[in-house]
Amino acid sequence: MSVYDLDLFVIGAGSGGIRAARTAAELGARVAIAEPRQLGGTCVNLGCVPKKFLVYGARYRDDLSEAPAYGWSVPEPAFRWGRLIANKDAQLTGLRQHYERLLRAAGVTIIHGCARLVDAHTVAVDEARYTARFIIIATGSRPMRPDIPGQELAVTSDEAFSLPHFPKRLVIVGGGYIAVEFAGIFNGMGAHTTLIHRGTLVLRGFDDDARGFLAEQMQKKGVSFRFDTEVNALTRIPGGSRVSLSTGEDLEADLVMVAIMSINPRFHRFMPSAMSLIASD
Repeated sequence: MSVYDLDLFVIGAGSGGIRAARTAAELGARVAIAEPRQLGGTCVNLGCVPKKFLVYGARYRDDLSEAPAYGWSVPEPAFRWGRLIANKDAQLTGLRQHYERLLRAAGVTIIHGCARLVDAHTVAVDEARYTARFIIIATGSRPMRPDIPGQELAVTSDEAFSLPHFPKRLVIVGGGYIAVEFAGIFNGMGAHTTLIHRGTLVLRGFDDDARGFLAEQMQKKGVSFRFDTEVNALTRIPGGSRVSLSTGEDLEADLVMVAIMSINPRFHRFMPSAMSLIASD
């Protein structure tokens, strides 16, 4: 008879955690998975899935503007951000329910709550404790804000998917693919979009010809760039923020988004002593 309540306890129900829990359960293991927020993790809730939904929404602006040339009579279009976000949320709810059905069908116990390591084989969720032969930490990470005055005034990609209002003037800080994707999305929906990057060109590490071509095409679509530039500070002003740049220029924006490609692991819930126990076990 096993001395543990479970064979496997998974902390975090994102893509990695769900897959590990399902696979182990389908092979006969006794498995539980804990998640304090929504099933699906970054990909389903704050990453590739909702991002694609917004990308699809952004492309219609060009399609509608070109439609008359192909014989279509299109009434004056009106973009409604709230409707897009509500429909996106409905799609994500269905996907999360699908993941829940898959986990339960495999025999995985789903625990809604914040898990904390007690020792190398014990996990606490609220007042309950569970013992397991193996524990998988699959808690993912979260975006970082730059260490500058006023950083709390900026949002990250996590918040960008559920903004209460559509920003007419948007400043994005960063030059990686997340910054570039969101610049294209918001510009496509009609926002005056400026991307600030400390490098000479976006998408470092990608093919140079592709990087140059993409930047050129984005500029033709209306995205403004500030290369070789850093943000010194953000200051609150009526209706938005003032962005003070290293070049001496100041920009005003309804919203500032940081996408600097730096992430923090979500280890804040774990005690260092527990981590040491796992590392040495």
